[in-house]
Amino acid sequence: MIRTLCPASSRRYSSLSIFGPIADDFSRWLVNQRYSRAYLKHRICLLPHIEAILIRRGIRHVKEIEQADWRACREGLLRRFPDLTGTTNALERYLRAQNLVSPADQRVTGTANEYLRAYAHFLETVCGAAASTTQQNSYTAAEFLAYLKIESHPDRLRAVTPHDLESFLKRISLRVSRASLRAVVVRLRSFLRFLAVRGEIPSGLDRQIDSPRVYREEHLPGALPWETVRRFLDSIDRSSLVGLRDFTMFFLMAIYGLRASDVVALTLDNIHWRARKISISQQKTGTVLELPLTDDAGAALHEYLKKAPPPAPFRQIFLSGNAPTRILRTTAVSAAFRIWARRSGLDLPARGACHRIRHSYAVFLLRKGTPVKTIGDILGHRTLQSTWTYLRLSLEDLRDIGLPVPQDPKGWKAVRS
Repeated sequence: MIRTLCPASSRRYSSLSIFGPIADDFSRWLVNQRYSRAYLKHRICLLPHIEAILIRRGIRHVKEIEQADWRACREGLLRRFPDLTGTTNALERYLRAQNLVSPADQRVTGTANEYLRAYAHFLETVCGAAASTTQQNSYTAAEFLAYLKIESHPDRLRAVTPHDLESFLKRISLRVSRASLRAVVVRLRSFLRFLAVRGEIPSGLDRQIDSPRVYREEHLPGALPWETVRRFLDSIDRSSLVGLRDFTMFFLMAIYGLRASDVVALTLDNIHWRARKISISQQKTGTVLELPLTDDAGAALHEYLKKAPPPAPFRQIFLSGNAPTRILRTTAVSAAFRIWARRSGLDLPARGACHRIRHSYAVFLLRKGTPVKTIGDILGHRTLQSTWTYLRLSLEDLRDIGLPVPQDPKGWKAVRS
């Protein structure tokens, strides 16, 4: 591959002492990641410069490279090639994929990271927490440790007080809602209990936190009019692969009521063409939901996969539009929705609109006379209580329940009596 990309200087790269043995495979990996030919040539040409920086730092083999060395490489490239510093990131990702270097979090030996690794292990092995729960709890724990400046004061935890907890939550409350703050309190209590079990803090601190009061169903779940959903889908430009990808994602969310996490988790194995079924691996509940593959859904998927089939070894249907090829995150789905919503010119809310497609589908089914139990099964709800919430969104049906106001004064007397 090196000879194809750089026929005149391929021997120079293959003879490098550190990167020479992996130069050819690295260039092939870049091709598989869908990088352009021009991008590849620039990245390969920078290998001697990166190696020179590593040799000056005493590195003789790729397995000796640590995070401080990568930072030094990025700083060195920033001075001479400010637009090409991403080369070190691509090279590091390749070495990790080939197990030639250890993951970054295993090389960091900071005090905070030691706590976070132990806490994540505790959540996974002792509590049996899902990956998403572990990630969210670890994020709150990291924020709390950063607030305490644990790196500068390793013994700070032993002197933590309820006042510290209150000050930390007060700072968080400035940027989140009451419901989000309550979730932060729950996660912080979990971390405090973990620290108490380890003997790092006095026991009982988790009970010193007041949780903000949030009333169940105090707000209506957001929903968009079904006509607005249709107009939004029609406004997406499907002439590009990214636009076709986004249309297919939002179309599936609209006709199946999927979550963003369910869409990005869809694989080729979930589509059963001959059986005309689609299997939804629900990321929130961990259950598998089988639904009929409608003609419209099948046509949308077929058109997209025909023009943008996932490259090996990926089985996920929806991947990033730009190199390097990677699995989409839920945040990318929300970002795509905001972009197309802005271009559509429709009056759509700035936050949470992506999830409102799911709510809109529930209300659409409800107005079509679909039983609540069936709606709950389609949405993947574990209990009917979760589905009953959507009944409050059918405002027109609720108006029919109200009694007419008597116009005759005598009628008022009858009502009062």
